[in-house]
Amino acid sequence: MNRDLTLHDIIVAGIGLAAGLALALVLRVVLRWLGVRAARTRWGGDDIIVDVLRTLAPWSAVAGGVGAAAAALPLTRQVGSIVSQVLTTVVILIATITAARVISGLARTVAQSRSGVAGSATIFVNITRILVLAMGFLIVLETLGISIAPLLTALGVGGLAIALALKDTLANLFAGVHILVSKTVQPGDYIRLSSGEEGYVRDINWRNTVVEELSNNLVIVPNAKLAGTNMTNFSRPEQKLSVTVQVGVAYDSDLDQVERITNEEVQNVMRDITGAVPDHEPAVRFHTFGDSRIGFTVVLGVGEYSDKYRIKHEFIKRLHRRYRAEGIKIPSPARTVSLQQSPDPTIPHPRPSLDAEPDRVATTG
Repeated sequence: MNRDLTLHDIIVAGIGLAAGLALALVLRVVLRWLGVRAARTRWGGDDIIVDVLRTLAPWSAVAGGVGAAAAALPLTRQVGSIVSQVLTTVVILIATITAARVISGLARTVAQSRSGVAGSATIFVNITRILVLAMGFLIVLETLGISIAPLLTALGVGGLAIALALKDTLANLFAGVHILVSKTVQPGDYIRLSSGEEGYVRDINWRNTVVEELSNNLVIVPNAKLAGTNMTNFSRPEQKLSVTVQVGVAYDSDLDQVERITNEEVQNVMRDITGAVPDHEPAVRFHTFGDSRIGFTVVLGVGEYSDKYRIKHEFIKRLHRRYRAEGIKIPSPARTVSLQQSPDPTIPHPRPSLDAEPDRVATTG
């Protein structure tokens, strides 16, 4: 049998509630100070953890204070059980949401650190968030005394129908997971599809892959189509690549001088232009006796694919300026056409027709 409520019970309950509120305020101040310190570090994971704790810790302190106050009051067994279940459910929900934020934030941080770009592979972020929230929901049901076995059975039976209805969506989902796990494509890579589209991979989500072209347009490619198409990845196995420039000089040029001057300009471009590879070894290879020139190939080093246009542009300008200063000619294609006329043209006689009637000779007898 429960005793009557006294002034002592109210005072103790008030002290417990006040202690919980005071602890929540102290935790907010401390965690705010930790947040400033975490912002100064290079690792982004500590920022996520402190930011999440700023939500979890104060609310947990408040729930603890309410629980202490309820324990000090002479509540009935039924009311005490209800209060305990409510507080436990609130704490579990807060912990579940916090865990989902922490895990998804860490997954995003890992994706950003590996890709080196602002966008991240949100497919992993979404999957981890959904799994954590689902587990928290099941724990809440168990805490409230609701059996989850029938729910799991219903989900297992209905999963087949859902899988058939969402066949294309699930195909894109698993294709996206396969692409990321196999590391054939990662956010930040520069790719070219067999259909001609090319650009940087900005995100791989649960359904599509987002490709940003150099013109800042977005190309949305379904994951299943991306996994089944021919594709060139210019960022793997390494981001550095070589590009070639075709050049030709006149036949009367000194090829040793041409090679020396061209190598000097390659070195200057590699050293001066942003995006070039400073330690690139210049390469000039003569390969063709053309109609009006000797052709050769110049190999340039590029840090990433999108830099090749600027580097080729600057190299051609500098090489053309240097050739003009050194008197090296780059001839344009020329052809000489000679026309000859016979001095005594003959006029062909027409051939007689086979169908013509033969001339008749008159005779006298």
